[in-house]
Amino acid sequence: MLAERGWPVIRQLVITHGAQAELVMAAGLCHQPAARDWLVELLNGTEENAEENLCVLQALSCWGADVSNDVVTTCLRNPGQTYRLTGLQLLSFRAHTLTDRELLNLCNEALDDFRDPVAIAAIRVLQRRDGPEITQRLAELCRSESIPVCEAAFRALGCIATSESQASLLELSQSLSDEKRRQLALQQLNQQFR
Repeated sequence: MLAERGWPVIRQLVITHGAQAELVMAAGLCHQPAARDWLVELLNGTEENAEENLCVLQALSCWGADVSNDVVTTCLRNPGQTYRLTGLQLLSFRAHTLTDRELLNLCNEALDDFRDPVAIAAIRVLQRRDGPEITQRLAELCRSESIPVCEAAFRALGCIATSESQASLLELSQSLSDEKRRQLALQQLNQQFR
């Protein structure tokens, strides 16, 4: 909360008490470049300890654009749910620097994850883009066996509101055999024409 005045206090506490999880998270919350640099240094030194590594990654999440692509990719490829969610949070801050294809490549494993929170978080990253490839991938997810993932994909298509997303929603409203899903498609399609 003290921003530039808070980081020196946090730094002194780290010197006195070590890089405890609470202090690592506080360094992330102060949003200071010096704190970010310290966290990156700490990340480079914690690769052996997965728990410490995850804590540092979570503290760095607001600096996703400044974290290397390798770090984001490693998080997204890690099978652990918390790692993947952290990777998606990091990715959301750098998504604007990536092409649709690059973004889809990074999100594909998360989109296919069997855990709903991971797939839904990946959908939220993608729904900020309106490219045809992303629209097509979201339309595929509308056929998912998971109802929460399916619903999130329909909402994402509704948010995109392009001619491609409208065409996908129309096609889904006519081709899906499940009545509830057809209604979801029609609902999102109707909202685009208000």
